[in-house]
Amino acid sequence: MTEHLTASDIRSAKTDAIKIRDRDLAEKLGISEAQLVVAFAGTHGAHRVTRIAPHPDEVLPRVKELGEVMALTRNASCVHERVGTFLEYRAGPHASMVLGPDIDTRIFPKHWAFGFAVEVPTENGTRKSLQFFDHAGDALQKIYLRESSNHAAWEPLVSDLAIEDQSDTIRVAPRAPAQGAKMNMDKRDALLSEWAKMSDTHQFNRITAKLGMNRLGAYRAALGTPWVRPVAPDCVEPFLNAVSKAAQKVILFVGNPGNIQIHWGKLETIKVMGPWLNVLDPMFNLHLRADHVAEAYVVEKPTKRGPAISLEAFDAQGDLIFQCFGQRDGDTDDLATWHGILADLPTREEALV
Repeated sequence: MTEHLTASDIRSAKTDAIKIRDRDLAEKLGISEAQLVVAFAGTHGAHRVTRIAPHPDEVLPRVKELGEVMALTRNASCVHERVGTFLEYRAGPHASMVLGPDIDTRIFPKHWAFGFAVEVPTENGTRKSLQFFDHAGDALQKIYLRESSNHAAWEPLVSDLAIEDQSDTIRVAPRAPAQGAKMNMDKRDALLSEWAKMSDTHQFNRITAKLGMNRLGAYRAALGTPWVRPVAPDCVEPFLNAVSKAAQKVILFVGNPGNIQIHWGKLETIKVMGPWLNVLDPMFNLHLRADHVAEAYVVEKPTKRGPAISLEAFDAQGDLIFQCFGQRDGDTDDLATWHGILADLPTREEALV
């Protein structure tokens, strides 16, 4: 914790700035969001925080007991909110997942360092959530109860998951620096050869890692080939409007190092609010800082079912903001509408500095 701020100081700052979101207040105070949350460990009036087991293997199989919830995953530029019930949890040594028609996530447990059950008073009653953070104290996933949730399951779940250490401070690690684009032009021919042989999009990360590149570096290396087309960074708003107008189903990924959350379906109600592009649908909300999009690409990857073509956006530090693929509507759908939407996006002509 920042040396000059005690847990009491943080609680006072939160009381004085009750309408400021935790992430924004933490940044203003020079601490992590997890340090702000843990400062309320115990009961402080109607504000109650319980430290709970952070590992997804312990927590996520239990979340289905809460019934319908809102799952939130975000990065610095985009917030992805999906309503549904946590169903099948599949654990893995390096990656786990939640599978279901509404909540679909990919989880990387080594990043899950801190967990909290949070109860906050609001004008509409107590807002209950489970919140999970990485070693630097940055949010990985938050799970909010709704009016329709099984509130009777909350207390037993929190009691079972509570850990012995209920102190109001934590020690966080420095945030990992942005990786930027890792590109190895000496391996460009090998990249393109391996790319052409792909049969599944999940092979891509293994190919780039083997060649000493990352996603953005590989896309930059492949410029000038049919696999990658750079598009104007301000294309996202017209893209969302085109998807909405065409009633095109999509598969939309937003993630951070510890959690990737996936929306399947349409994007119907698009609203612009200042720098934010928003999807405001009953079961899905997206909040995207359009001004954070520094690079965007239409990317094609071969698969057994035909080409998988996506729109992918990156921020100025080279971090992935989102990926969006077309969702097939039945086995006979050739995704012609989706391909047409992407083809209409303007190509970025200027070179990267």
